Amino acid sequence: MPQVSKVQKFITSCLQDLPSINSVDIVKACDRNQELTKPFGSLGRLEDLAIWYSSWQGYQKKSIDSILIAIFAGNHGVAQRGVSAYPAEVTAQMVANFNNGGAAINQLADLLPATLKVVDLELDQPTKDFFEEPAMSEDECSQAFQVGFDLVSHEYDLVIPGEMGIGNSTSASALGYAIYGGSVSDWVGIGTGVSNKTLKHKQEVVEVAVNRHRDTCSTPLDVMQCLGGRELVAIMGSILSARMKKIPVVIDGFICTAPVAVLNAIDSRLIEHVIAGHESAEKGHKIYLNKLGLKPILNMNMRLGEATGAALAAQILRAAVACYGGMATFAEAQVSISS
Repeated sequence: MPQVSKVQKFITSCLQDLPSINSVDIVKACDRNQELTKPFGSLGRLEDLAIWYSSWQGYQKKSIDSILIAIFAGNHGVAQRGVSAYPAEVTAQMVANFNNGGAAINQLADLLPATLKVVDLELDQPTKDFFEEPAMSEDECSQAFQVGFDLVSHEYDLVIPGEMGIGNSTSASALGYAIYGGSVSDWVGIGTGVSNKTLKHKQEVVEVAVNRHRDTCSTPLDVMQCLGGRELVAIMGSILSARMKKIPVVIDGFICTAPVAVLNAIDSRLIEHVIAGHESAEKGHKIYLNKLGLKPILNMNMRLGEATGAALAAQILRAAVACYGGMATFAEAQVSISS
């Protein structure tokens, strides 16, 4: 494993010029929130979400009008070990379904002012089977990271990364187990809906693989290179790109949170612009959220992936910003607040 990877060098350079929230914007957003025609705090977490969003986009930004939903698709060599309820060819079939408008995320994206982009990350070349060897080379990691980074442009008000890849819940489980430890059974869930027998096998695969790579994975990026997938690395790239452009990110479920954990392990400042869209029914997701200190907007017992939970949560975030931006102040409405 290389001591300093290309991606690590790039992230280190970004950290030297990492944009941060504007304290003046926070103060002004809080001041405006107190002046709106409602009892202070009466909109509950909607107020917190609006202020959080304003801290990145500026207190004068009063609506979310352009959202990027980016679905990154990759195939995993570990899928050949029978850890999923579906064969690997389903990844490409689902990419075709996304492009034809037939998936759940297409319907949810249509309800938003969203651009849905589906990125095929070399589906004809799965990662290596991480049970036997590192999943990716340094160059493969770097290329996938660059794809994710380059996809995000300044035109967007919000970024929602998503994923598709048979076997990637196994990868996300292995990443959580490698980074945070605990019991492998806490991290490895049913994924696509596997049987109890397959679940036990999946847990054994993750436990053996993580232990096999432990001595050679000295950094968080080493862990991703050994146990991750191209789509997970691309999500990392998209999140960092959004940060460099001060664009807030709503993260999806269990699999999408794994790259967030890797970024956090590198430097916690890298995920300050990230909020959790929902808490997945996949049991390891709650552990990820607790470890990262992320409070989900929704808990709808979802575990589909595809950015569906985050896209649904974006409706709540848009509502929060709309209330903040559209409500009149007491002075504007000529409503008396003094007795």
